[in-house]
Amino acid sequence: MPRLLLAIGLLWLALAPLAPAQERTLVHGLWVWKGAAVLGTARGSGQLRDFCRAQGINEVYVAVFSHGELEDAAALASAIALLHHGGIRVEALLSSTDADEGGKHRDKLLARVRAVVEFNQQHSSARIDGIHLDIEPQQRAENKGPGNLRFLPGLVEAYAAVRALAQPAGLTVNADIQNKLLKGSLEERSSLMHALPRLTLMLYELSSPTDGSSTADKAQKLRAASHSFLDMAYAGLPATGLATMVVGLRTPDYGELLPQMLKSLDVAYDREPHYQGWARHSYNDTLSAAAAH
Repeated sequence: MPRLLLAIGLLWLALAPLAPAQERTLVHGLWVWKGAAVLGTARGSGQLRDFCRAQGINEVYVAVFSHGELEDAAALASAIALLHHGGIRVEALLSSTDADEGGKHRDKLLARVRAVVEFNQQHSSARIDGIHLDIEPQQRAENKGPGNLRFLPGLVEAYAAVRALAQPAGLTVNADIQNKLLKGSLEERSSLMHALPRLTLMLYELSSPTDGSSTADKAQKLRAASHSFLDMAYAGLPATGLATMVVGLRTPDYGELLPQMLKSLDVAYDREPHYQGWARHSYNDTLSAAAAH
């Protein structure tokens, strides 16, 4: 009898339908500059929430500092609560061209991270979900030029310093990167790809609304370029412990076709484990277009 029961059990397991694989949630992000102007009123916050819902956006990167100070905390908390209710994460967008350098520049960045942590401590029901870094040392003259990655060690150190403050406080950390950073040596790419859990590749200037290309041609060009850079990012690196990648596109490159281009990325990378989703730059472009009409 025990053998018969065992056989029946094994047969049942063999015939039972497999449990569906857990579906991953892709990032669909949006940059929001001039956060105080956008989120300073309930109407502005509601418009952002509605835009996100209509465009399938599930997280926003909001510039919450002005002249080094956190904007109106009460208005920000109200906006975050509204966005959270709509299923939208909120990351504090922190920008710098010099935070790769130690001293006052990095101290300034870390002070803003601490201010976000303090905000969350004071607004436990409307917390900022993460830090979104926009550190661009490549904008400085001494860092320009192909292959010039002299700033990369300092940039990775800045990422690590932010992560050390943010993660214990329950904040995720994500950073924008330019494709230049993926063209370094294996050692350089390894340091970058191990620095943070997620990176956002700014894949700009591939097309323009007036270049005469068809929608299909633009989508194909985007797929080819994104495949190339994703392959470049992970080539020769271990399979685990690396940052996932979000692909960022901008309005000036695609105009009204931008939503289609973003969706084409999800289709192209449906089975790519390193691909984490897309992000669009920026919400303020849509506000400018609406004001023009």
